[in-house]
Amino acid sequence: MEKSVAIICGGGPAPGINTVISTVAKVFLNDGYRVLGVQEGYKGLFAESPQIKEFDFEHADRIFSRGGSTLIMSRHKPKDDEFTVDFFVKNNVKLLVTIGGDDTASTANRISKFLAKNNLDVKNIHVPKTIDNDLPLPDRNPTFGFHSAKDEGVKIGNTVYEDARTSHNWFVMSTMGRSAGHLAFGIATGCHFPMMIIPEMFNKTKPTQDKIINLIISSMVKRRILDIQYGVALVSEGVFHIIDVEELKNCGILFTYDDHGHPELGNVSKSNIFNVLVQEKLKKLGISIKSRPVEIGYELRCCRPIGYDLTLCTLLGIGVKKLYDEGISGCIVTANSKGDISPMYLSEFEDANGKIPPRLVDMDSQIAKLCLQNMHFITEKDYAAAGALLDHPEEYDFNKILNWQ
Repeated sequence: MEKSVAIICGGGPAPGINTVISTVAKVFLNDGYRVLGVQEGYKGLFAESPQIKEFDFEHADRIFSRGGSTLIMSRHKPKDDEFTVDFFVKNNVKLLVTIGGDDTASTANRISKFLAKNNLDVKNIHVPKTIDNDLPLPDRNPTFGFHSAKDEGVKIGNTVYEDARTSHNWFVMSTMGRSAGHLAFGIATGCHFPMMIIPEMFNKTKPTQDKIINLIISSMVKRRILDIQYGVALVSEGVFHIIDVEELKNCGILFTYDDHGHPELGNVSKSNIFNVLVQEKLKKLGISIKSRPVEIGYELRCCRPIGYDLTLCTLLGIGVKKLYDEGISGCIVTANSKGDISPMYLSEFEDANGKIPPRLVDMDSQIAKLCLQNMHFITEKDYAAAGALLDHPEEYDFNKILNWQ
């Protein structure tokens, strides 16, 4: 029976998935393997009748530069009692290629151990993806999909900023990034927004709704002082996730709740919430500034990959074959800044609790410090001018809000 390679995709989409799939398919087809794409991730892999896409060169070549994923993705995380050997035996699978985040990689390791116990030699190599750019890869190299998502976000952001400039309005924008602010940082700096708010900025103080709202108003007032009547404030959705749950519940926004009583944040527009709160605060202050919400979310995940990610994903796909040919398994394929392929293992990422801590924006880095200088916000030297609009301008001092004094 012909040897085969199986590919599955877990989690959410990221630009470049099809490039990885295409490259892996081409290099293994060229070596005489069948290449099987399994629909719906792990859910499909252990289904009674898995839905399989068998690749040929023509299909692999056609999808190379497309956004999205030719394989349907799933966040399903199978329990140990769902594991079976059926698919692997029936198709003589020698390698399982998983594309996803750390959960997908962890599950692949569990599957590899299960198969080994059943005397099946099936190697596993994982290709890490996330537009959040929060995996601690070597040389702080970006995760694939990040630069394409950022590029798409900058296109949208520049259009919104042009609208603000044209109509003399403000926009309160939110973008993806559950734990880290890389995407928001990249978009805000790429668009010269006067204000960005990311989780990492709260490294010396507890984040609250009031602090976030005051940071946005700080920028609005500073620009009013400068006689600039427009702007965009970009808030990373990760900020929303680090605010106390009770504070969210009491903010006046109608949430749906999960089985544990937590607000289901994925069902609401973060930009809309922050914009409403900003408008309420401006009204109390007697300041007339129009602002509108803009949510940048799912628009980024399935865009076409830019050249950077096409090259990176090609390298990672070829890297899968390189590591497999070297007999390496149970690893994550990575590339350093010189383009050298090397394996990394979950144990190198994990903390003492077995969790992978997210790679964060380094607020002490020169790029962060310099880009913050390019923003507009109230500091002590603005108190006199800001006093015409604010009774207590010190409450809107950027550095004092963040306790960066």
